Amino acid sequence: MLTGKQKRFLRSKAHHLNPIFQVGKGGVNDNMIKQVADALEARELLKISVLQNCEDDRDTVAEELSKGARAELVQIIGNTIVLYKESRENKQLQLP
Repeated sequence: MLTGKQKRFLRSKAHHLNPIFQVGKGGVNDNMIKQVADALEARELLKISVLQNCEDDRDTVAEELSKGARAELVQIIGNTIVLYKESRENKQLQLP
């Protein structure tokens, strides 16, 4: 579980990132969860955008992705989700 200070730090780091995944009409599936988990292992912090044609709402998508990838939900702003998961091998971010 992240503290408020850690979330604030991660939000500032994520501000300059571009979304690397898009959730569209198909919604969240097992393949997407696996790809998100792999990307989190490589990057630790990433943005995911929820397209307007997605049938699920953004909160449901964020919950499914964070549970499936065992990641922490940092922020949902607009249709963008920010996820964080500490990497085992490529540790880049040092949380306060």
